[in-house]
Amino acid sequence: MKKLFKFFSLLGLLIASVIFVFVFLGEKRIPDSFHLIENEEIHVNGIYSFKSSQSKEETALSASSKGLISAGNDASYKVDISVLNTIPVKSSTVTVSKRKYVVPGGEIFGIKIFTEGVLIVGMDDVYTSEGAVNPAKEAGLKVGDVILSVNGKAVDSAEKLSELLKAAEKPMTILARRDKKELTVSLKPVISQNDGKLKAGLWVRDSTAGVGTLTFYDPASGLFGGLGHAICDIDTGCVMPMKSGVAVETKISGCYKGSPGITGELCGVFQDKNIGELYSNGDTGVYGRLANYDTTAVPLPVATKSEVKTGYAQIISSIDETGPHYYDVKITKIYPNSDENGKNMIIEVTDSALIEKTGGIIQGMSGSPIVQNGMLVGAVTHVFVNNSLQGYGIFADTMIESEQTIESALLQKAS
Repeated sequence: MKKLFKFFSLLGLLIASVIFVFVFLGEKRIPDSFHLIENEEIHVNGIYSFKSSQSKEETALSASSKGLISAGNDASYKVDISVLNTIPVKSSTVTVSKRKYVVPGGEIFGIKIFTEGVLIVGMDDVYTSEGAVNPAKEAGLKVGDVILSVNGKAVDSAEKLSELLKAAEKPMTILARRDKKELTVSLKPVISQNDGKLKAGLWVRDSTAGVGTLTFYDPASGLFGGLGHAICDIDTGCVMPMKSGVAVETKISGCYKGSPGITGELCGVFQDKNIGELYSNGDTGVYGRLANYDTTAVPLPVATKSEVKTGYAQIISSIDETGPHYYDVKITKIYPNSDENGKNMIIEVTDSALIEKTGGIIQGMSGSPIVQNGMLVGAVTHVFVNNSLQGYGIFADTMIESEQTIESALLQKAS
């Protein structure tokens, strides 16, 4: 009897341990939110059960049940997830949308960004009659801060900041932004012993430029997305705080081939023609509106995150004056729950023509659309420095979400 009791005790402990593992893994691995397309199914381990707030009878639904799918547009509801329909794991939000269609890009374009305020990119000591001092550092400013105004006057260029510094007769009140929070400091410029001018010990930047690849545009609105990652300051690595920007027609003049330890680069020459206006520079890319675009171009469906699979795919890139072409790649890994923007998948270039020309992925190819099974699934974002054949990609679904947020903000502003 004791042996039987011990057996069932151990069996119960084993079952409890297994259930605990599934609860723990479910809480960690099942997303807090699902973005589905109408008639798409949720796919997770079959041991998990769903109870939908949309269901009037509170009936437990299996992971692949089409009962969870709404035919509505942008319908949202909660699902309670449990193990074996008994032990609660977590609640997740399900958002259901109609399938989005966009025209894939692949064209290279130039980017000019003018900052909101000026970005502090460096600090230097100022040599005075009393020794070396750094007024900016003493005031509490840091590299990466964005100076917005001085004594209530807006700062929109390095020249404007220099002008205000020259006119300073007493400590200045500076409004700055750091990590999306504003702060006010008092800064007293000092007279430089070198040239007799008032200085604050600051190096600032008010604009930047570069080249990237167009990922897609919406033929209904002309809105586009590109790069798949933010334009960052080359010295600080900080996202450039954009006040305004333009997309510029650009011609490829050549490229530097990538190799292990060496990042290649497309060489582009800006032309005297703006092709669009930029509205946003953020973690998922740059977004704006094209001045002219082909409204008759054939769009592709946008894949949801769950529809992206490892295996064969293609990228669309421009690497010479002949324009966009398809090149073979493999999606080798997928990170559906990655918190790092622009690093949702790893791709590997397999196309011999592309490898021969560029060595794989090079700078300027960021934003190249990734196409799989006739759908836009993502965009190239980063190259591996030690292996130019491989790089990261971002989900197209994520970029579309950013584009739709910008579109909603524009519509709200216009109304």
